[in-house]
Parts: sequence; C-alpha cells; structure tokens
Amino acid sequence: MIDLAPDIIALLCLAAVAAGFVDAIAGGGGLIVIPALLAAGISPVAALATNKVQACVGTASATYTFWRAGWIDFRLLRLPLLAALAGAAIGALALMVIDTRWLMVVLPILLVGIALFFLLAPVASDVDSHARVTPMTYAAVAGGIGFYDGFFGPGAGSFFALSLVTLMGMGLTRATAHTKALNLMSNVVSMAVLAAGGQVLWMLGAAMAVGNFIGGRLGSRAAMRFGPKLIRPLLVIISLGVTAKLLLDPANPLRMLVVALLAR
Repeated sequence: MIDLAPDIIALLCLAAVAAGFVDAIAGGGGLIVIPALLAAGISPVAALATNKVQACVGTASATYTFWRAGWIDFRLLRLPLLAALAGAAIGALALMVIDTRWLMVVLPILLVGIALFFLLAPVASDVDSHARVTPMTYAAVAGGIGFYDGFFGPGAGSFFALSLVTLMGMGLTRATAHTKALNLMSNVVSMAVLAAGGQVLWMLGAAMAVGNFIGGRLGSRAAMRFGPKLIRPLLVIISLGVTAKLLLDPANPLRMLVVALLAR
C-alpha cells in the first residue's frame, strides 16, 4: 500500500460515504471515489480495483436493505446474475492486460458519455409496465453491463437501472432495487479477479468500505422515499468536472494527442 497521510485517508473515507449514498440512489458513486483515489496519487488500475472493495460493501448494504423491504425478486434475476458474473470477470481481466497509460485516454471519453447519459436519459416512471424481453434475453444485456463494470465501473448501476426500466418494464424504484443485486454480483467478481492480480490496496479499501456501508444504508432508504431525481445533476457535474481535471493534466495521453494534432 502506498503511504498516505491520515488526513488524506479521512478525506477518502468521506468520499466513500458520499459515493455509497449516491450509488444506492442512482448509481455512479465511482465518479466520486475514483477521482479522489487518482488525486491521492494512486495508479488508475489500483484505483479502480480498490474502489471495488468499498463498492462491494456499500452495494451489499443497499441490496440487503431493499431485500428486507421486499423489493427484490431473486428468482427473476437468476440468469442475469450469472451473465453479470461472467461479463464482470472478463472485463476485469481485460483491465489488467491493457496499457494503463491508455486507460487515461479512455477515462475522459467514458466520463463524457456518462454525463450525456444522465443529461439526456428520460426520467422514468415508478409504475411497472409490460416487459419487452424475457429474463434470458435480458441476461445478454446484463452481461454487457457486467463487462463494463469489471473494466471501468462508474455509472454501471444507472445502466442496469435504465435497462431494467426499458426492457423488463420495472418501475424506477423496483429497478433500482434489482440493480443493487446485479451490481453487487459484478462488483464482487471483478474485485476477486483484480485482487488475484495484486491490484487491490486492502487496508485503504477496508477503511473506505466503512464509509460506503454507511452511505449505502442512508442512500437506499432515501431512494425508497424520494427516488433519484435530485442526484442526476450532481452526477453530471462530477463526471464533467473529472473529465476537465484529467484533460488539464499535461501528462494525459489524450491531451498530448490533441495538442499534437492541433500543432500540425
């Protein structure tokens, strides 16, 4: 583990509380934690891996809260859960074999895409409607999102929720509840793969997990009461702000490429 000052660790734990709260409501908590870890001097792959540790705890907390309240039907999710498992494992393996330098090119592009998603996606109803696909067909979608979660992660919960609303006909709160179970599966599997590759900072991840657990419990209760509408603007601001921060770094390969093209 890299040597971090106590005040930096405390700030990272506070970021984990905020991430757990946001993640339980609308997804995208990684947009808070990953930039914080990168700002602390942690490498991109290690930041993504350590984020999975604290995210697992927060997502488990939210999943348990929704399940106890009767919002989750695990029988409906049997095939999607298996698909999310496989997709996340492949995504995490892909993350470990790519050149980390190029991950800094991909990150800003993905973050802009997430911001556009939150800006343009319609606010869904909280009333269940007719499912457009079967659970078996939806499993293919869950596998694709699981791959994204294993490879990168932030916003995966929102992609799960949106797909459950549009394809499985779930109301927004019910979709958010089932999202937690799918997200928990993809988080646990990708964390295990990245841990096997020696990428996880366990002590830091454990400390942040405490904060994420607290945030997850508070956020899941708020989701059942208020829904995610107030969180969407926050996620847009965070994703665009992080993109700007990454691109302002003179060492960022994407910035270097753009500068070189403009200089021609």
